Amino acid sequence: MRRRGVRVALLCLILLAAACARVRTEGNAIEVSGPLPDLSGALVGGEALDAADLAGRVVVVNFWATWRGPCRREQPMLQSLFVDTRGGGPAFIGVNYRDDEAAALAYLEEFGVTYPSRSDPAGTLAYRFGVPYLPATYVAGPDGTLRFRVVGEIDRATLEDLIARASA
Repeated sequence: MRRRGVRVALLCLILLAAACARVRTEGNAIEVSGPLPDLSGALVGGEALDAADLAGRVVVVNFWATWRGPCRREQPMLQSLFVDTRGGGPAFIGVNYRDDEAAALAYLEEFGVTYPSRSDPAGTLAYRFGVPYLPATYVAGPDGTLRFRVVGEIDRATLEDLIARASA
């Protein structure tokens, strides 16, 4: 009898915490907050990214891996949206999660990706963002604050909406 009371109390606490959470969801997109983690560092291919170049822009950060089917399915859309919004649109940054350099370069070439991709061989950048699994896409506002997270494959309409909302 006592165990049942403990379970009921635990369930009530979980429900209360969920009701009080300050996270709003829309489909598989959730609102998040906090500063955009520093994206400075090595790019796939050997160059470097300076996060200062992203200041004042909406930033789309997409975590991907060559071995994940959903990453492969969404990549053509991401590249297409990048091309369509180039020159005043959001900055796009890919983050390759735990692939070796040769595999990551082959993936970028296969999909014709022209925006920069950070290399994250140890998963430390993914850890700083709180990535639960791949793909994961984050959108930050021009003030450098994270605004949205989508875990799983993202479609163009959703990403365009999140970019527009982060811009406002």
